[in-house]
Amino acid sequence: MPELDDLQLFCTVVRLKNFAAAARALGMSNAFVSKRIGMLEEALGVRLLHRTTRTLALTEQGQVVHGWALRIVDDVEQMGEAVSTEKIAPAGLLRLCTSSGFGRNRVSPALSALAKRYPALEIQLELLDRSVDLIGEDFHLDIRVGQAHEPHLISRRLARNARVLCAAPSYLAENGAPATLAGLASHRCIVIRERNEDFGRWTLQGPRGMETVKVSGPLSASNGEVVHGWALDGHGIILRSVWDVGPSLARGELVRVLPEYEQPADVWAIYPSRLSTSARLRVCVEFLEEWLRSQQEADAIP
Repeated sequence: MPELDDLQLFCTVVRLKNFAAAARALGMSNAFVSKRIGMLEEALGVRLLHRTTRTLALTEQGQVVHGWALRIVDDVEQMGEAVSTEKIAPAGLLRLCTSSGFGRNRVSPALSALAKRYPALEIQLELLDRSVDLIGEDFHLDIRVGQAHEPHLISRRLARNARVLCAAPSYLAENGAPATLAGLASHRCIVIRERNEDFGRWTLQGPRGMETVKVSGPLSASNGEVVHGWALDGHGIILRSVWDVGPSLARGELVRVLPEYEQPADVWAIYPSRLSTSARLRVCVEFLEEWLRSQQEADAIP
């Protein structure tokens, strides 16, 4: 029968897509990692990985084994939680992801405070401005601006939020402000490709319900902080979360455009298993909900 340690090692190799990276992460030698994967293949009687000097991919049998290995490792961890004192003092690895700007400005400080409260937690945060396969990439939690569309995942709203239209006073002085949502089509808009955003199409809630407008402009980026900076420089109109632009609006560096319109963009915790099955996940989600609510009240975001 395969060893549990080898199944855990196999999951790490698949997640990092590289023997050397897995060896570094686990403090092992490349040769040891290769040997243990070979022993796992021998125990199961199948080839798990296609290996070349540069690439690593799962075989068909490897995909099946990987799915089972993830469940087995997770079940063992949950068993340990159920019979230990972790429900009082959570411990162990917690892997989570979020978008780069929101992660740096909001999630990172919250996790710093969480780590002080629960020092036995091992927290790994990845900032990813792309769609994430929560289970396939072995994440316990995704903090997402916008709700999950995957039916097999669980969502919990952490904070109310919206995206608003805004621009620098210098841009509006030169170009004027659009009178209608359709008027955005004739303005320079700074568009962003972030997570599951519909690139170049803005759908907002307004007096006539939900409306969509096609926007364009000479500048676009895949990072929200870059877009925010360009707006401050007067390059065009942006649609950004109030979590991001609230301080700039309060200082008058940006001005709301078409203030009767906004795009719902609540902050959600997305996870694959029930909170009751993992003390680590539960305390993290509850702490983030408390932290974000207190930050929202303190910031008095307009």
